[in-house]
Amino acid sequence: MTTRALDPEQLAALSRWNTPSVYNGWEQITTADFARDAVNREPLVDFMPDHLPMVGWAVTVTIEPSNPAHVQQQPDAWSRYRRYIASQPGPKVVVVQDLDGAATHGAFWGEVNTGIHRALGCVGTITDGAIRDVAEVRSGGFRCLARRLCVGHAYSCPVRWGEAVEVFGTRIEPGQLIHADQHGFLAVPHGDEAGLLEATRFMDDNECRSLIPASRDVIGLNALQICDRIDAAGRAFVAASAERFGRTGEW
Repeated sequence: MTTRALDPEQLAALSRWNTPSVYNGWEQITTADFARDAVNREPLVDFMPDHLPMVGWAVTVTIEPSNPAHVQQQPDAWSRYRRYIASQPGPKVVVVQDLDGAATHGAFWGEVNTGIHRALGCVGTITDGAIRDVAEVRSGGFRCLARRLCVGHAYSCPVRWGEAVEVFGTRIEPGQLIHADQHGFLAVPHGDEAGLLEATRFMDDNECRSLIPASRDVIGLNALQICDRIDAAGRAFVAASAERFGRTGEW
């Protein structure tokens, strides 16, 4: 099996932070365009927003539920696809591109399919298609970020898998590290994984040492004194970020 840059303990540690906090760390270490790359460019819905963030390695599949030809042409597609999923190291996030687009003729995900994927080491999905059986899926602990709900499955079946897909305006390749929650997802570019946990922890601590207390401990200060306090905290935040990463952070 493929060796991953982060071990399960490090992935569990990343799940302590929400996706915006992980993004704040990632932007310090990446050479990608953090204004345009790696995050969803279109709205999506998290149907389990009360769960911890979803962290895992991308496995990919393309579907087209409106087209019955796929079922006829590849009668063993489901079996071959499941063996692909089983062969990949976990935890796994299944990224599903629906070729039907916003029409979403049918759901790839329901109670049965999420149960099967959980048994194969998958923790959730990002799909630009639809899901159904949402109460049963939620109770099973399978995280779903999707376009919408729907009633039927139509002709849902795997069409292609193990290839790059595009969901919500963002290209995702198999094996990319995914961090996702109700805010959206971050598909960490290959090569950025190793420093991500340290950078996330540092930037979160940096905020907690400077910007956050500056706006809370203001009893007895007038408005101008508060502004001065926040300016000073901003300078401290920038200095710490620049010393550690050579970048200023979001401030």
